[in-house]
Amino acid sequence: MKVTCLKCMKCGKEYPDQPDRYVCDDCGTEGILDVVYDYSSTKITKEEIASSKDYSLWRYAKMLPVKDASMRAPLQVGWTPLYKAEKVEKEFGLNNVYIKDDGRNPTASLKDRASAIAVVKAKEAGATTICAASTGNAASSLSGFAAAAGIKTVIFVPKRAPKAKIAQLMVYGAKTVVVDDSYDRAFDLSVEITKKFGFYNRNCAYNPFCVEGKKTVSFEMWEQMGFEVPDRVYVSIGDGCITSSIYKGFYDLMQLGLTNKMPRIIGVQAAGCNPVEVALKTGKFVAQDGNTIADSIAVGIPRNRLKAMRALKNSNGTCISVTDDEIRAALVELPRSTGVFGEPAGVTAFAGFKKHAKAKDIKPEEKVVVLITGNGLKDIDSAISVCSLPSPVAPDSETIEKHVKTLI
Repeated sequence: MKVTCLKCMKCGKEYPDQPDRYVCDDCGTEGILDVVYDYSSTKITKEEIASSKDYSLWRYAKMLPVKDASMRAPLQVGWTPLYKAEKVEKEFGLNNVYIKDDGRNPTASLKDRASAIAVVKAKEAGATTICAASTGNAASSLSGFAAAAGIKTVIFVPKRAPKAKIAQLMVYGAKTVVVDDSYDRAFDLSVEITKKFGFYNRNCAYNPFCVEGKKTVSFEMWEQMGFEVPDRVYVSIGDGCITSSIYKGFYDLMQLGLTNKMPRIIGVQAAGCNPVEVALKTGKFVAQDGNTIADSIAVGIPRNRLKAMRALKNSNGTCISVTDDEIRAALVELPRSTGVFGEPAGVTAFAGFKKHAKAKDIKPEEKVVVLITGNGLKDIDSAISVCSLPSPVAPDSETIEKHVKTLI
Protein backbone atom coordinates (compact mmCIF):
# COMPACT_ATOMS: atom_id res chain seq x y z
CA MET A 1 0.00 0.00 0.00
CA LYS A 2 1.07 3.55 -0.56
CA VAL A 3 2.39 5.19 2.61
CA THR A 4 1.27 8.80 2.88
CA CYS A 5 3.36 9.67 5.94
CA LEU A 6 4.80 8.53 9.26
CA LYS A 7 2.83 10.24 12.02
CA CYS A 8 3.78 10.77 15.65
CA MET A 9 0.99 9.37 17.78
CA LYS A 10 1.91 11.70 20.63
CA CYS A 11 2.05 15.15 18.98
CA GLY A 12 0.67 14.39 15.52
CA LYS A 13 3.69 15.65 13.57
CA GLU A 14 4.03 14.03 10.15
CA TYR A 15 7.19 12.85 8.40
CA PRO A 16 7.89 11.62 4.84
CA ASP A 17 7.98 7.88 4.18
CA GLN A 18 11.62 6.91 4.81
CA PRO A 19 12.83 3.40 5.73
CA ASP A 20 15.18 4.73 8.41
CA ARG A 21 12.81 7.23 10.05
CA TYR A 22 12.23 5.86 13.55
CA VAL A 23 10.69 8.33 16.02
CA CYS A 24 9.50 11.92 16.23
CA ASP A 25 12.25 14.55 16.38
CA ASP A 26 10.29 16.58 18.92
CA CYS A 27 9.03 13.77 21.19
CA GLY A 28 12.09 11.52 21.13
CA THR A 29 11.70 7.80 21.89
CA GLU A 30 8.20 8.44 23.25
CA GLY A 31 7.22 9.80 19.85
CA ILE A 32 6.35 6.44 18.32
CA LEU A 33 5.31 6.76 14.69
CA ASP A 34 2.30 5.31 12.90
CA VAL A 35 2.64 4.15 9.30
CA VAL A 36 -0.27 5.95 7.63
CA TYR A 37 -1.62 4.59 4.35
CA ASP A 38 -3.62 5.90 1.44
CA TYR A 39 -6.11 3.03 1.53
CA SER A 40 -7.76 4.20 -1.66
CA SER A 41 -4.54 3.34 -3.51
CA THR A 42 -5.04 -0.38 -2.95
CA LYS A 43 -7.81 -2.52 -4.37
CA ILE A 44 -7.91 -6.05 -3.04
CA THR A 45 -10.65 -8.62 -2.58
CA LYS A 46 -11.17 -11.72 -0.49
CA GLU A 47 -11.22 -13.76 -3.69
CA GLU A 48 -7.84 -12.41 -4.74
CA ILE A 49 -6.33 -13.25 -1.37
CA ALA A 50 -7.88 -16.72 -1.26
CA SER A 51 -6.51 -17.56 -4.71
CA SER A 52 -2.89 -16.89 -3.70
CA LYS A 53 -0.53 -19.88 -3.72
CA ASP A 54 2.00 -18.07 -1.55
CA TYR A 55 1.38 -19.49 1.91
CA SER A 56 3.40 -16.93 3.81
CA LEU A 57 2.85 -13.38 5.02
CA TRP A 58 3.76 -12.23 1.52
CA ARG A 59 0.31 -13.33 0.32
CA TYR A 60 -0.66 -9.94 1.79
CA ALA A 61 2.14 -8.05 0.00
CA LYS A 62 -0.30 -5.48 -1.41
CA MET A 63 -1.20 -4.54 2.18
CA LEU A 64 2.41 -4.02 3.30
CA PRO A 65 4.85 -1.06 2.99
CA VAL A 66 7.33 -2.93 0.78
CA LYS A 67 8.35 -1.55 -2.61
CA ASP A 68 10.70 -4.21 -4.01
CA ALA A 69 9.83 -7.89 -3.61
CA SER A 70 13.35 -8.96 -4.64
CA MET A 71 14.70 -7.67 -1.33
CA ARG A 72 12.87 -10.26 0.77
CA ALA A 73 14.88 -12.78 2.78
CA PRO A 74 14.39 -16.32 1.40
CA LEU A 75 12.68 -17.73 4.49
CA GLN A 76 9.03 -18.73 4.74
CA VAL A 77 7.34 -16.77 7.49
CA GLY A 78 3.69 -16.62 8.41
CA TRP A 79 0.65 -18.71 7.49
CA THR A 80 1.08 -20.50 10.82
CA PRO A 81 -1.64 -22.97 11.83
CA LEU A 82 -4.87 -22.04 13.57
CA TYR A 83 -6.16 -25.01 15.56
CA LYS A 84 -9.65 -25.52 16.93
CA ALA A 85 -9.12 -26.46 20.59
CA GLU A 86 -11.94 -28.94 21.13
CA LYS A 87 -10.69 -30.28 24.48
CA VAL A 88 -10.44 -26.73 25.80
CA GLU A 89 -13.93 -25.94 24.53
CA LYS A 90 -15.35 -28.96 26.30
CA GLU A 91 -13.56 -28.13 29.55
CA PHE A 92 -14.95 -24.60 29.72
CA GLY A 93 -18.29 -25.01 27.96
CA LEU A 94 -17.30 -22.88 24.97
CA ASN A 95 -17.98 -23.48 21.29
CA ASN A 96 -15.28 -21.64 19.36
CA VAL A 97 -11.78 -21.57 20.86
CA TYR A 98 -8.77 -21.45 18.54
CA ILE A 99 -5.03 -21.58 19.14
CA LYS A 100 -2.84 -19.61 16.72
CA ASP A 101 0.60 -21.25 16.90
CA ASP A 102 3.18 -18.69 15.81
CA GLY A 103 5.95 -20.79 17.28
CA ARG A 104 5.92 -22.49 13.86
CA ASN A 105 7.78 -19.61 12.20
CA PRO A 106 11.39 -20.11 10.96
CA THR A 107 13.11 -19.08 14.21
CA ALA A 108 10.16 -20.29 16.32
CA SER A 109 8.47 -17.02 17.25
CA LEU A 110 6.03 -14.39 15.96
CA LYS A 111 8.95 -11.93 15.86
CA ASP A 112 9.88 -13.36 12.45
CA ARG A 113 7.03 -11.36 10.95
CA ALA A 114 8.71 -8.12 12.02
CA SER A 115 12.16 -9.26 10.96
CA ALA A 116 10.92 -10.14 7.46
CA ILE A 117 9.88 -6.51 6.96
CA ALA A 118 12.85 -5.02 8.82
CA VAL A 119 15.35 -6.74 6.53
CA VAL A 120 13.60 -5.33 3.46
CA LYS A 121 13.49 -1.82 4.90
CA ALA A 122 17.16 -2.07 5.91
CA LYS A 123 18.03 -2.91 2.30
CA GLU A 124 15.89 -0.01 1.10
CA ALA A 125 17.92 2.23 3.42
CA GLY A 126 21.19 0.83 2.08
CA ALA A 127 22.23 -0.55 5.47
CA THR A 128 24.84 -3.29 5.86
CA THR A 129 24.37 -3.86 9.60
CA ILE A 130 21.18 -4.15 11.65
CA CYS A 131 21.05 -3.58 15.39
CA ALA A 132 18.44 -4.62 17.96
CA ALA A 133 17.81 -5.14 21.64
CA SER A 134 15.80 -8.11 22.78
CA THR A 135 14.96 -10.47 25.61
CA GLY A 136 15.81 -13.16 23.08
CA ASN A 137 13.13 -13.85 20.46
CA ALA A 138 13.40 -10.66 18.41
CA ALA A 139 17.18 -10.97 18.45
CA SER A 140 17.31 -14.58 17.29
CA SER A 141 14.66 -13.77 14.69
CA LEU A 142 16.59 -10.84 13.29
CA SER A 143 19.82 -12.82 13.29
CA GLY A 144 18.26 -15.61 11.24
CA PHE A 145 16.65 -13.33 8.68
CA ALA A 146 19.72 -11.10 8.40
CA ALA A 147 21.94 -14.14 7.88
CA ALA A 148 19.67 -15.33 5.07
CA ALA A 149 19.79 -11.86 3.52
CA GLY A 150 23.54 -11.39 3.89
CA ILE A 151 23.36 -8.54 6.42
CA LYS A 152 25.45 -8.26 9.59
CA THR A 153 23.80 -7.98 13.01
CA VAL A 154 24.78 -6.49 16.36
CA ILE A 155 22.49 -7.67 19.15
CA PHE A 156 22.01 -6.51 22.75
CA VAL A 157 20.37 -8.91 25.21
CA PRO A 158 19.94 -8.66 28.99
CA LYS A 159 21.84 -11.08 31.21
CA ARG A 160 18.62 -12.94 32.08
CA ALA A 161 17.96 -14.01 28.47
CA PRO A 162 17.57 -17.82 28.26
CA LYS A 163 20.62 -19.74 27.06
CA ALA A 164 18.65 -21.36 24.23
CA LYS A 165 17.90 -17.96 22.73
CA ILE A 166 21.49 -16.75 23.09
CA ALA A 167 22.69 -19.99 21.48
CA GLN A 168 20.36 -19.31 18.56
CA LEU A 169 21.97 -15.90 18.11
CA MET A 170 25.43 -17.35 18.11
CA VAL A 171 24.77 -20.06 15.53
CA TYR A 172 23.31 -17.42 13.20
CA GLY A 173 26.56 -15.48 13.54
CA ALA A 174 25.21 -12.43 15.36
CA LYS A 175 27.69 -10.16 17.11
CA THR A 176 26.13 -10.45 20.55
CA VAL A 177 26.48 -8.16 23.55
CA VAL A 178 25.09 -9.58 26.81
CA VAL A 179 24.32 -6.51 28.90
CA ASP A 180 24.82 -6.94 32.64
CA ASP A 181 21.50 -5.25 33.31
CA SER A 182 17.81 -5.32 32.31
CA TYR A 183 16.18 -5.38 28.88
CA ASP A 184 15.30 -1.70 29.34
CA ARG A 185 18.98 -0.78 29.59
CA ALA A 186 19.82 -3.01 26.63
CA PHE A 187 17.17 -1.16 24.59
CA ASP A 188 18.65 2.24 25.42
CA LEU A 189 22.14 1.05 24.51
CA SER A 190 20.96 -0.33 21.17
CA VAL A 191 19.46 3.03 20.23
CA GLU A 192 22.64 4.83 21.28
CA ILE A 193 24.86 2.50 19.28
CA THR A 194 22.55 2.70 16.26
CA LYS A 195 23.07 6.45 16.13
CA LYS A 196 26.83 6.32 16.71
CA PHE A 197 27.62 3.68 14.10
CA GLY A 198 24.87 4.31 11.56
CA PHE A 199 23.30 0.87 11.94
CA TYR A 200 19.74 0.11 10.91
CA ASN A 201 17.57 -0.43 14.01
CA ARG A 202 15.03 -3.26 14.16
CA ASN A 203 13.60 -2.57 17.63
CA CYS A 204 9.87 -2.95 17.10
CA ALA A 205 9.00 -0.27 19.66
CA TYR A 206 11.35 2.12 17.84
CA ASN A 207 11.07 1.17 14.17
CA PRO A 208 7.46 1.74 13.01
CA PHE A 209 7.73 -0.66 10.07
CA CYS A 210 8.14 -3.72 12.30
CA VAL A 211 4.51 -3.44 13.45
CA GLU A 212 3.53 -3.69 9.77
CA GLY A 213 5.07 -7.15 9.61
CA LYS A 214 3.50 -8.37 12.83
CA LYS A 215 0.04 -7.19 11.80
CA THR A 216 -0.11 -10.01 9.25
CA VAL A 217 -1.03 -12.38 12.09
CA SER A 218 -4.40 -10.59 12.15
CA PHE A 219 -4.83 -11.03 8.41
CA GLU A 220 -4.23 -14.74 8.85
CA MET A 221 -6.69 -15.12 11.73
CA TRP A 222 -9.33 -13.42 9.60
CA GLU A 223 -8.66 -15.52 6.51
CA GLN A 224 -8.22 -18.83 8.33
CA MET A 225 -11.55 -18.31 10.10
CA GLY A 226 -13.30 -18.08 6.75
CA PHE A 227 -12.80 -14.32 6.37
CA GLU A 228 -14.47 -13.71 9.71
CA VAL A 229 -13.11 -11.63 12.58
CA PRO A 230 -12.91 -13.35 15.99
CA ASP A 231 -14.77 -11.83 18.92
CA ARG A 232 -11.71 -11.90 21.16
CA VAL A 233 -7.96 -12.26 20.80
CA TYR A 234 -5.81 -13.06 23.85
CA VAL A 235 -2.16 -11.95 23.61
CA SER A 236 0.69 -11.54 26.09
CA ILE A 237 2.14 -8.04 26.50
CA GLY A 238 5.79 -7.08 26.94
CA ASP A 239 6.78 -3.98 24.99
CA GLY A 240 3.25 -3.82 23.59
CA CYS A 241 4.27 -4.26 19.95
CA ILE A 242 2.29 -7.42 19.19
CA THR A 243 -0.83 -6.00 20.83
CA SER A 244 -0.63 -2.85 18.72
CA SER A 245 0.10 -4.97 15.64
CA ILE A 246 -3.04 -7.06 16.09
CA TYR A 247 -5.06 -3.86 16.27
CA LYS A 248 -3.32 -2.39 13.21
CA GLY A 249 -4.04 -5.49 11.17
CA PHE A 250 -7.75 -5.49 11.85
CA TYR A 251 -7.84 -1.68 11.47
CA ASP A 252 -6.33 -2.04 7.99
CA LEU A 253 -8.92 -4.66 7.05
CA MET A 254 -11.68 -2.28 8.11
CA GLN A 255 -10.21 0.64 6.18
CA LEU A 256 -9.90 -1.53 3.08
CA GLY A 257 -13.56 -2.48 3.33
CA LEU A 258 -12.79 -6.16 3.94
CA THR A 259 -14.55 -6.25 7.30
CA ASN A 260 -16.56 -3.94 9.52
CA LYS A 261 -15.57 -5.49 12.83
CA MET A 262 -12.74 -5.13 15.36
CA PRO A 263 -12.20 -7.97 17.87
CA ARG A 264 -11.81 -7.29 21.56
CA ILE A 265 -8.08 -7.47 22.25
CA ILE A 266 -7.31 -8.90 25.69
CA GLY A 267 -3.76 -8.20 26.81
CA VAL A 268 -2.25 -10.50 29.41
CA GLN A 269 0.73 -9.64 31.58
CA ALA A 270 2.62 -11.40 34.34
CA ALA A 271 1.61 -10.17 37.78
CA GLY A 272 5.29 -9.61 38.55
CA CYS A 273 5.60 -7.18 35.66
CA ASN A 274 2.31 -5.54 34.64
CA PRO A 275 2.92 -1.85 33.89
CA VAL A 276 0.41 -1.75 30.99
CA GLU A 277 -2.37 -3.20 33.12
CA VAL A 278 -1.64 -0.66 35.87
CA ALA A 279 -1.48 2.25 33.42
CA LEU A 280 -4.73 1.21 31.73
CA LYS A 281 -6.58 1.00 35.05
CA THR A 282 -5.07 4.03 36.80
CA GLY A 283 -4.34 6.33 33.87
CA LYS A 284 -0.76 6.68 35.06
CA PHE A 285 2.35 4.87 33.84
CA VAL A 286 4.88 3.72 36.44
CA ALA A 287 8.05 1.85 35.47
CA GLN A 288 8.51 -1.54 37.12
CA ASP A 289 11.27 -4.08 37.68
CA GLY A 290 10.54 -7.00 35.36
CA ASN A 291 10.31 -10.05 37.61
CA THR A 292 8.61 -13.06 36.06
CA ILE A 293 9.32 -16.52 34.68
CA ALA A 294 8.08 -15.21 31.32
CA ASP A 295 11.34 -13.53 30.30
CA SER A 296 10.07 -12.34 26.91
CA ILE A 297 7.49 -10.09 28.58
CA ALA A 298 9.64 -9.04 31.55
CA VAL A 299 9.56 -5.43 30.34
CA GLY A 300 9.29 -2.82 33.06
CA ILE A 301 9.22 0.10 30.62
CA PRO A 302 7.08 -0.95 27.63
CA ARG A 303 8.32 1.24 24.79
CA ASN A 304 5.22 0.75 22.69
CA ARG A 305 2.75 1.19 25.52
CA LEU A 306 0.96 4.13 23.87
CA LYS A 307 0.05 2.05 20.84
CA ALA A 308 -0.78 -0.96 23.00
CA MET A 309 -3.10 1.02 25.24
CA ARG A 310 -4.76 2.61 22.21
CA ALA A 311 -5.32 -0.89 20.83
CA LEU A 312 -6.91 -2.10 24.06
CA LYS A 313 -9.13 0.96 24.44
CA ASN A 314 -10.23 1.25 20.81
CA SER A 315 -11.07 -2.45 20.60
CA ASN A 316 -13.11 -2.36 23.82
CA GLY A 317 -10.51 -4.73 25.23
CA THR A 318 -8.72 -4.86 28.54
CA CYS A 319 -5.52 -5.97 30.21
CA ILE A 320 -5.29 -8.58 32.95
CA SER A 321 -2.43 -10.25 34.78
CA VAL A 322 -1.67 -13.82 35.81
CA THR A 323 0.74 -15.16 38.40
CA ASP A 324 3.89 -17.09 37.63
CA ASP A 325 2.20 -20.17 39.11
CA GLU A 326 -0.64 -19.73 36.59
CA ILE A 327 1.93 -19.40 33.80
CA ARG A 328 3.71 -22.57 34.98
CA ALA A 329 0.41 -24.42 34.99
CA ALA A 330 -0.28 -23.22 31.44
CA LEU A 331 3.13 -24.48 30.32
CA VAL A 332 1.81 -27.99 30.94
CA GLU A 333 -1.92 -27.58 30.31
CA LEU A 334 -1.65 -26.01 26.85
CA PRO A 335 0.42 -28.81 25.25
CA ARG A 336 -1.56 -31.53 27.01
CA SER A 337 -4.89 -30.16 25.82
CA THR A 338 -3.91 -28.89 22.34
CA GLY A 339 -0.53 -30.35 21.41
CA VAL A 340 0.94 -26.83 21.10
CA PHE A 341 4.16 -26.33 23.07
CA GLY A 342 4.64 -22.70 24.05
CA GLU A 343 7.31 -20.80 25.95
CA PRO A 344 6.31 -18.96 29.17
CA ALA A 345 5.51 -15.66 27.43
CA GLY A 346 3.44 -17.47 24.82
CA VAL A 347 1.37 -19.48 27.29
CA THR A 348 0.74 -16.36 29.37
CA ALA A 349 -2.02 -15.55 26.88
CA PHE A 350 -3.53 -19.01 27.48
CA ALA A 351 -3.35 -18.48 31.26
CA GLY A 352 -5.26 -15.21 30.80
CA PHE A 353 -7.86 -16.94 28.65
CA LYS A 354 -8.30 -19.61 31.33
CA LYS A 355 -8.77 -16.94 33.98
CA HIS A 356 -11.65 -15.40 32.03
CA ALA A 357 -13.11 -18.78 31.06
CA LYS A 358 -13.18 -19.98 34.66
CA ALA A 359 -14.86 -16.73 35.72
CA LYS A 360 -17.52 -17.24 33.00
CA ASP A 361 -16.50 -13.94 31.39
CA ILE A 362 -16.65 -15.48 27.91
CA LYS A 363 -19.99 -16.27 26.29
CA PRO A 364 -20.28 -19.83 24.90
CA GLU A 365 -20.85 -18.65 21.31
CA GLU A 366 -17.94 -16.16 21.20
CA LYS A 367 -15.15 -16.89 18.73
CA VAL A 368 -11.90 -16.73 20.70
CA VAL A 369 -8.31 -16.87 19.45
CA VAL A 370 -5.40 -17.41 21.85
CA LEU A 371 -2.15 -16.30 20.25
CA ILE A 372 0.93 -18.33 21.19
CA THR A 373 3.90 -16.18 20.27
CA GLY A 374 6.86 -18.52 20.78
CA ASN A 375 7.79 -22.21 20.87
CA GLY A 376 8.51 -23.95 24.17
CA LEU A 377 11.98 -25.02 23.06
CA LYS A 378 13.00 -21.35 23.25
CA ASP A 379 13.16 -21.72 27.04
CA ILE A 380 13.61 -25.40 27.78
CA ASP A 381 14.73 -24.77 31.38
CA SER A 382 11.28 -23.39 32.22
CA ALA A 383 9.64 -26.43 30.66
CA ILE A 384 11.87 -28.75 32.67
CA SER A 385 11.04 -26.85 35.85
CA VAL A 386 7.36 -27.87 35.62
CA CYS A 387 8.04 -31.53 34.87
CA SER A 388 9.71 -34.38 36.76
CA LEU A 389 12.40 -35.87 34.56
CA PRO A 390 12.44 -39.68 34.75
CA SER A 391 15.38 -41.54 36.25
CA PRO A 392 17.16 -44.30 34.28
CA VAL A 393 15.73 -47.80 34.67
CA ALA A 394 17.71 -51.05 34.44
CA PRO A 395 17.45 -52.37 30.86
CA ASP A 396 16.18 -55.88 31.61
CA SER A 397 12.69 -56.89 30.52
CA GLU A 398 11.39 -57.81 33.97
CA THR A 399 12.37 -54.47 35.51
CA ILE A 400 11.03 -52.53 32.54
CA GLU A 401 7.73 -54.43 32.70
CA LYS A 402 7.31 -53.66 36.40
CA HIS A 403 8.18 -50.02 35.80
CA VAL A 404 5.68 -49.64 32.96
CA LYS A 405 2.94 -51.08 35.19
CA THR A 406 3.55 -48.25 37.64
CA LEU A 407 3.01 -45.74 34.85
CA ILE A 408 -0.34 -46.96 33.54
